[in-house]
Amino acid sequence: MAAELGFEKVSQLKLGVANKIKEFTAGGGFLFTMCSGTDSYDIALAAEGLDICDYMYDGDPADPAAQSKLDFNNTFAFKDFVLKSNPLEYEFSSIDATISHRSPESQDKFSLFEFSAKWDVVPTMLCQSHTGIVKGFMGQTTDFYTKYIKSDVLIMGENKALGTARYIHGEYGKGQWTFYGGHDPEDFRHYVNDPPTDLNLFPNSAGYRLILNNILFPAAKKKKQKT
Repeated sequence: MAAELGFEKVSQLKLGVANKIKEFTAGGGFLFTMCSGTDSYDIALAAEGLDICDYMYDGDPADPAAQSKLDFNNTFAFKDFVLKSNPLEYEFSSIDATISHRSPESQDKFSLFEFSAKWDVVPTMLCQSHTGIVKGFMGQTTDFYTKYIKSDVLIMGENKALGTARYIHGEYGKGQWTFYGGHDPEDFRHYVNDPPTDLNLFPNSAGYRLILNNILFPAAKKKKQKT
């Protein structure tokens, strides 16, 4: 497919897709993504112009100095992260905190921030829920270590004990984006080929409510404040 579309390598095609998404957001679009669609996307942006794919993916080895050449100015959310190149490690980079989630399922929670509907319309909408405490759920990317999050990014949901953020938001150009860690809010450990969740069984799911907030959010208009 990459060759048919005029790209020499698969990695170049994937970067082309990543940049189209970036252009869409900058032009006023709204990007919402979950699980590994969060950190892997920012990694792709940071690695623009670099080869971080090993030979089995694109036919030639990765740049051995790629880590030192990453440009964090290109990313939406993350900074200073370290790439993971070990094929036996189920990670892309140091951003993901999945390995820190050692507590039982019943104790894995994250809290939502409260915002003023008068002054912070967008985060108020995105965090609207019947509860401020949401049960956790795993993913290829579960949540994000806060030390790798840029200072201008708004953290809307966090696990203070682990030093992680689950739910973050920001602006890019004329548009906005939201990253939400984890895969399935009602399946704590959702594995490949597991059956899809029957949402009829979870009509009051706080985790899915956040997804719904992001689907409905683009319909909102932010009013100008008097100065």
